[in-house]
Amino acid sequence: MSDTPYGERRNPSPRFLPPDPSVSAPYRLTPGLAVRVGILGIVALAVFGLLFFRLWSLQVLSGERYLKAAQNNQLRTIRVEAPRGPILDAEGRVIVGNTPGTAVKLWVGDMPKKQGRYAMIKRLATVLDVPAGRLAQEVDDRAVDPLTPITVKTAVHDDQVYYLQEHASEFPGVQIQQTYLRDYPYQSLAAQVLGYVGEISPQELKAKERLKADYRMGDKIGKSGVESTFDSYLRGAAGVAQIRVDSLGRPQGPLELRSDAKPGTAVRLTLDIKLQRAAERAIRYGIQLARDNKQYNVGGGAIIALDPRDGAVRAMASYPTYKPSVYVGRIDPQKLAPLVNNAAAKEANFPGLNRVTQVAYPPGSTWKPVTALAAMQEHILSPYSSIKCTGKAEYGLDKQVFRNWDPYVNRWMNLPEALATSCDTYFYDVGNRFYEGGSAMRTRLQVWARKFGFGAPTGLDIGNEAPSWQTIVPTPAWRKKTFKSDWDKAWNPGDSIQLAIGQKDVTVTPLQMARFYAMIANGGKLITPYVVADVEQPGTKLQQAVTLRQFGGTAPRDAGVDPAALQAVRDGLWAATHSTNGTSSAVFGTFPVSISGKTGTAEKVVNLPGYPVGHLEDQSWWCGYGPSDDAKLVVCAVIENGGHGSSAAAPAALKVFEQYFHHKAATRQLVNVD
Repeated sequence: MSDTPYGERRNPSPRFLPPDPSVSAPYRLTPGLAVRVGILGIVALAVFGLLFFRLWSLQVLSGERYLKAAQNNQLRTIRVEAPRGPILDAEGRVIVGNTPGTAVKLWVGDMPKKQGRYAMIKRLATVLDVPAGRLAQEVDDRAVDPLTPITVKTAVHDDQVYYLQEHASEFPGVQIQQTYLRDYPYQSLAAQVLGYVGEISPQELKAKERLKADYRMGDKIGKSGVESTFDSYLRGAAGVAQIRVDSLGRPQGPLELRSDAKPGTAVRLTLDIKLQRAAERAIRYGIQLARDNKQYNVGGGAIIALDPRDGAVRAMASYPTYKPSVYVGRIDPQKLAPLVNNAAAKEANFPGLNRVTQVAYPPGSTWKPVTALAAMQEHILSPYSSIKCTGKAEYGLDKQVFRNWDPYVNRWMNLPEALATSCDTYFYDVGNRFYEGGSAMRTRLQVWARKFGFGAPTGLDIGNEAPSWQTIVPTPAWRKKTFKSDWDKAWNPGDSIQLAIGQKDVTVTPLQMARFYAMIANGGKLITPYVVADVEQPGTKLQQAVTLRQFGGTAPRDAGVDPAALQAVRDGLWAATHSTNGTSSAVFGTFPVSISGKTGTAEKVVNLPGYPVGHLEDQSWWCGYGPSDDAKLVVCAVIENGGHGSSAAAPAALKVFEQYFHHKAATRQLVNVD
């Protein structure tokens, strides 16, 4: 019998619940089910009503209050700048220090997003007197890192600070912070040695990150000289502070220090600032002497003074120079142009160059001791045998004429006398001996020159030296590699002859030459020059400074020169400053301290406006040391386009010795000799 209402057979139900016998119509709403659904609906409506009411309360009734609380609850972490350590001279005098200043910084993340951003940049640039285009570019570049502030300007005027504070709402993201500015009490003295400080560049930051050093965008970093090489000691360690700001980046509370900044340590140099001043004045003195001597194209020069015993640099002067303060605070583009713009630099005769280390000159007759020592070491010259010094000499199959600076001389000379009088034809003969000795002998002078430190950087601790390809010690292989025509590639007798007197292709820096004369003075030891003596914790009135790390040149190495050969050269250098015919005896003959040294007049191609291409100018040189028998100071001076070595460079070098030994020389009439 069927249990369906009409007696038909029920199909098997696909539902997973079994049939309920108590329900005659399982798919119809029963009263019990309706009650349960109603109760559930009421509960759901009540819950959603409560949630909706709470949301409405938060957003409408209390929305403004909670929004302000959220916006005011922003903590900004600020990197606290550490004061850089001072730079001291050898006597502890501060030659670079710090002075407090005010910096305006801009947090890109707090600026208007789109509308009004560049209008604000323009207003801010106008207030601070900075280029709006440059600031806009910096803002765009900082888009990927909006939480690192941009230093808009340092050393800001008080009236600019007051204006920004009074109109803070118009400049969201702008903050005013205290900073430290580099201070140069001696202005331009030793500018190229000291270097300068600037904000780290993206390229520099990547390089520091590779070294895993703690640098961030916005940090100050040494850009050149001592400031750069010893930046890790000078910069100290930044501190961390926090400040609560609103949505516009405006401070809402005091700055809270989380970790103190650690000041940088002091760096003590080997420079004597008084001797440095004397050297810089001496260059200008030599330039004026050259102008008085009708050398009208004179315009620059270099002087290096160092201790021949260990390589400590006592003075390193280059002219023209600049004031490192042009990089500090309110940067004047016009004053900065000669240091960053090629055209302006050329017009100002490249004041940013350190001519002691970066400019290579033909050495002229100051090179003759190199030739003499090499020839004696190779046993092709005996120091006290004689060679005839004449007004001219002829060499080669074509009988090429090589002239002496003194056309009237005609007598036999030994090596000391040839050095004293700077006889060219004597050294032409020596150079020709190197050439006539065959292919192997034609490079022996160059081999010894390299042993004496030429053709490569000296290893100066602050670097920035001319690369090897600029300081040339020419060889037959070098000519083949450098020149194109077969004639220029050939090594002819004239190449060896010209090399013997420091002319034609050979070029050196004043520092390389001073290092060589130090080797002569100290008995054959090749020193490594250095500028930084130590790093120390500055002292106070009650405490002495504490040396944290001591530096210094590496141990001098033996150049392998026969002492007898050195003595012959020293005899010649002494005679050059004391004998009747000595090329600089008129300058040093009356000086109370015995000085030994050599003049040089080196021809160099200098392309000048109004002159034909290939125009030659004489570079005025003098290098030497004193006291002659116990040298404590080596001085090397170059006056660019200054004429004869005796009339410009030698008097300039004397001024340095006068300061060092605290003696004055009697006034003597200057003469124009090599």
